[in-house]
Order: sequence, then structure tokens, then C-alpha cells
Amino acid sequence: MPRYLIERSFEEGFHLPAAPDGYLACRTLADQNARAEVTWLHSYVSADRRKTFCIYEGPSPEAVRRAATLNHLPVDEITEIHVLDPYFYSAP
Repeated sequence: MPRYLIERSFEEGFHLPAAPDGYLACRTLADQNARAEVTWLHSYVSADRRKTFCIYEGPSPEAVRRAATLNHLPVDEITEIHVLDPYFYSAP
């Protein structure tokens, strides 16, 4: 399954409570993603909380964009990516 990096901007900053409300928001997001046939793997949040960089798996950029629309999330850019793992190049 292709993997994508999704860059998002949040003018007011990104906030996700570390409480039951945060869990419910993540659960709802995962359910909506499933409708679009994509899976959220993990995300990184900038220090100022105005940008997120999310790693998703899905069949196409269009499916990722559909999931974002279902979840009312912005999308600045979608880039198909491949894993580069330093342990792949271990010494013989």
C-alpha cells in the first residue's frame, strides 16, 4: 500500500486533548479514514503547533484527500514517500 506524508497548517494551532475527548476524536478520525480506505500511522507536530506532518497509508492521494474532507482537516500538500531505514544498510 502506498505511503504518504501529509502537511497541514493550523492558523490557530493544533490542539488535541490528552483525555477521553482526545481519544474520541482519534477514534472518530480512524473510523472516517476507514470509509476512505486510508490508515493514519502517526504524526509530528511543529513546536509552534501550527503545522502537522502526518504519515498515512492508502490507495491514492485522492483517498487521503477524501479522508481529510471527511474529518474536516486541511491539506497543504500530499507527497508519496518510501521508507529509508539506516538499519537496511548494515555491515556484512
